[in-house]
Amino acid sequence: MTAVRVRFVAALSAALAAAATILPARAANIDTIAKQAILIDVSTNTVLFEKNADQRMPPSSMSKIMTMYMVFDAIKKGRMALDHTLPVSERAWRMQGSKMFVELHNSIKVDDLIKGVIVQSGNDACIVLAEGLAGSEEAFAEQANAKAKELGLTNSTIVNATGWPDPNHLMTARDLSTLAKRLITDFPEYYHYYSVREFTYHGIKQGNRNPLLYRNIGADGMKTGHTDIAGYGLTGSAIRDGRRLVLVVNGLPNMQARADESARLIEWGFREFNTYTLFKAGDTIEQVPVWLGEQETVPVTVAENLNQTMARTDRPNMKVALVTNAPVAAPIAKGTPVGKLVITAPGAPTREVPVVAAADVGRLGFFGRAIAAAKYLVLGSGA
Repeated sequence: MTAVRVRFVAALSAALAAAATILPARAANIDTIAKQAILIDVSTNTVLFEKNADQRMPPSSMSKIMTMYMVFDAIKKGRMALDHTLPVSERAWRMQGSKMFVELHNSIKVDDLIKGVIVQSGNDACIVLAEGLAGSEEAFAEQANAKAKELGLTNSTIVNATGWPDPNHLMTARDLSTLAKRLITDFPEYYHYYSVREFTYHGIKQGNRNPLLYRNIGADGMKTGHTDIAGYGLTGSAIRDGRRLVLVVNGLPNMQARADESARLIEWGFREFNTYTLFKAGDTIEQVPVWLGEQETVPVTVAENLNQTMARTDRPNMKVALVTNAPVAAPIAKGTPVGKLVITAPGAPTREVPVVAAADVGRLGFFGRAIAAAKYLVLGSGA
C-alpha cells in the first residue's frame, strides 16, 4: 500500500539560525596567502572557504582561547569567580613574551587576569590562571587536552596555557574554529571580554592586538598569535545582520598582511554568501496521505528551523524535494518521522533532513477500516 512519493516544494527565504552538521558550501573563486585558513558561517556550521584546514600547526597565542574556555567553564560551574584573587608565582612572574606585567607574590582578581590574557595576550596572566585552576601548568594542560577531546578537537595537542613554542603544542585551523564557536555559544555572558579594546594594569596601558576590532566590519573577537615558526595568525569573529562568521588564518608574513587578509576574507564571506530559511519549525510543508486514519492527510513539518547557507548566485538553482512513503499508516503521533526533505544546490553535497508529523492522527474504528479497505480494493490506492 505504500510507495515512495517525491514532491518538489517551494522554499521560503529569511535569515534565522539552526542546523547541526558542518556543511561545505560550493568552492568559490578566492584564495589566500595564509598557509592555513578556514571561514565558517556559525549559524549553519557551513564551511565557506578552507585551505589546509586539517594541517597541524603551531597555534601560538591563538591557543589562549582554550585557556579562556577552561576559565569560563570553571566560573560557570562555580569553581572560580570573577572577584576571586589568585597568587602570582615566580614562574608566572618570570614568564617572557607578551605580558600583563603581574607583580611577584601579588594576588590578582580573575576579572583582571582575563583582560590581561584577552586584551594584552599576557603569558604571565595565563600561567596565573592555569596554576589557579589546576595547581600547575602541566596539570592544566592535561585538563585542557581532556576538554579538547570532549569538544571534538580531534587534531589538537595542548602542552601549555600560553601557546609558547613547543614541538608538541599543535592545533589545526578547523579545531581552532570549532573551539572559537564553542566559546561564543557556550559562554555568551563572558564573550564581551573579547571586544575590550584596551586595558591598563600596573600603570601600563595596552591595546587589544586584534586588528579586526578597529575596522568597521562587525568584528567582536577573538585572538591573534605570532611566533617565528608559525608566522602571524588570527582567530576572528564578526557578526552582521544576525549572521556570525568565524575565521582562522595562520602562517601570514607580517602584521599588516594578517590584518588585511583577515578583513578581506570576512568581507568576502558576508558579501558572497547568505543564509536562507527554508522552513521554520512548525511550518506545514505539505499534506501527506494517511492510511486508515481519522483524517485523510497529516501535515508534515521540520522539528527545528531549517536553514541553508550558500553563495547568493546559487540560490535560484536550489531545489527542495519532499520524499515520503505514502500513505502513512495510522495511528500517527505528532513528531513521528514520516519522510525527509532532500536539498540540492550547485556544487554542494545533497542534504537530507527528516520531516515529522505536525499533528496526531488517530486510527479509524473497525467499520471505518472496513469501508476504507473495501474502497481500496475497488478504487485502488489512488482513491
